[in-house]
Amino acid sequence: MEKKIHNFTVLIEKDEDGVFVGSVPALKGCHTQGKTIDELLKNIKEAIELCLEVQKDIPDEEFVGIQQVQVRV
Repeated sequence: MEKKIHNFTVLIEKDEDGVFVGSVPALKGCHTQGKTIDELLKNIKEAIELCLEVQKDIPDEEFVGIQQVQVRV
């Protein structure tokens, strides 16, 4: 049986120590980190695979966009 390909949106941020942190909003608790973007992407693929082993119901996702909003406090 051929495996279906799924696309997931990954949110990437850089923490105060310069480490890249990635999370997948469609999969609860699916996040990881890496010292470089390449390391993060390798790690997030592994994290997604592990999350999908537990979460059998794979959600359909339609990426709309990301917007930064500036607020003065």
